[in-house]
Amino acid sequence: MKIKRFVARDMRQALRMVRETLGDDAVILSNKSTDEGIELTAAIDLVTEENVVTEQSYTAESKLAQQIEESSRRHLEAKAATESAISSNSRRPAKKSARIGVDSSSHTPSHRDIAAPVPAADQSEALAEMRKEMANLRQWMQAELSGLSWSELGQRSPHVQELIRRFMNMGLAADISRRLGERVSDQKELKQAWKKALYYLSEEIETAQEDVIERGGVIALVGSTGVGKTTTIAKMAARYALRHGNRHVALVTTDNYRIGARDQLQTYGRILNVPVRTANTPQEMDTVLTSLSDRSLVLVDTAGMAVNDEKLEQQFANLEVVGDSLTTLLTLSATTDTNTMERALRLFEGARPDGAIVTKLDEAASLGGVMSTLIHSGLPLTYTTDGQRVPEDIQSARAHSLLVKAVDLMKANNPDMDAEYLAMAYGGAAANAHI
Repeated sequence: MKIKRFVARDMRQALRMVRETLGDDAVILSNKSTDEGIELTAAIDLVTEENVVTEQSYTAESKLAQQIEESSRRHLEAKAATESAISSNSRRPAKKSARIGVDSSSHTPSHRDIAAPVPAADQSEALAEMRKEMANLRQWMQAELSGLSWSELGQRSPHVQELIRRFMNMGLAADISRRLGERVSDQKELKQAWKKALYYLSEEIETAQEDVIERGGVIALVGSTGVGKTTTIAKMAARYALRHGNRHVALVTTDNYRIGARDQLQTYGRILNVPVRTANTPQEMDTVLTSLSDRSLVLVDTAGMAVNDEKLEQQFANLEVVGDSLTTLLTLSATTDTNTMERALRLFEGARPDGAIVTKLDEAASLGGVMSTLIHSGLPLTYTTDGQRVPEDIQSARAHSLLVKAVDLMKANNPDMDAEYLAMAYGGAAANAHI
């Protein structure tokens, strides 16, 4: 198969370039808008007995080309008609007066003497209608191409299609699923391809090379409300205290917004017999850390914030004064949906997190979403938690362990995504891939 990309000012010109280069039998694989205009990825099968363009694909692509040409033609005709109307109105001379003896230059023209211009509202409505039509056409085109792309994959590499289906049923993002499937496309047996793909997936999940707690210093947990930061802080403190003694540990909270948040940390402090301090401002944080300078590990519990919360910058400012000894860990709940986790990444990027902690593994129905977030962010995973027990239910991160649990959850819950959704998701991932 010969694959080539084309970039042009508009869809019509791009299709013409495809025909001139690849011929009428070319199949459009993907399209997207770029700064230069339209980018099409097209392909043509080399004529062999094993690989022939199906009549269904050819018919769909021909129909697509006709739809695009027809829409472009109507757009150009409407634009030309509008420009012609405006131009003729500006050139039309005023009517001469029919009254004898009256200078036509002094005649005040009536509304009948002046040609009415095309109302701006009508032009706007026409343009809006054309934009709507083009948007609908684009959606139809993407749906058609996605279906063809997914169907073609099933005919060409059924084991790769099955792998992608499994990964997406696991909850993994479409782009990652597609990439993993392509990496094992040379494998002929599904069982072997699945094992190899899982190995590649474990490689993509970065984990911390050392136990962050053992390194000491000041460790701050940031994250949205309800992800389990306070309980995780208690587990980390108890773990360190068991190894090195409680006189080396201290807790600090910057959360004076939630009712009972400070009391909860105070309770853990009494149980562990470690001091708990409060720092609401950068000045207070500096003073508190100075008083705790004899402690080798200081754990900071920050307030959970929502998007656009005005107090978020204050939280970041409190951490800024710590300096180079600060390690910031973004706390993510495995029960949170992927979009919310991706939003949390953007929300707390101002804290410059050094790694991530994944909580509530025991409550999650799938782990594909949190794995996708970790891979997209590139943050190394430091710890995972899977219960309320302190300090038992916290473990140093292991990609293999996380993956085993993700596969077990997929088998236990037995999700099966709709075929149309799989086709659309795969098509979207293919359109955004660099070919």
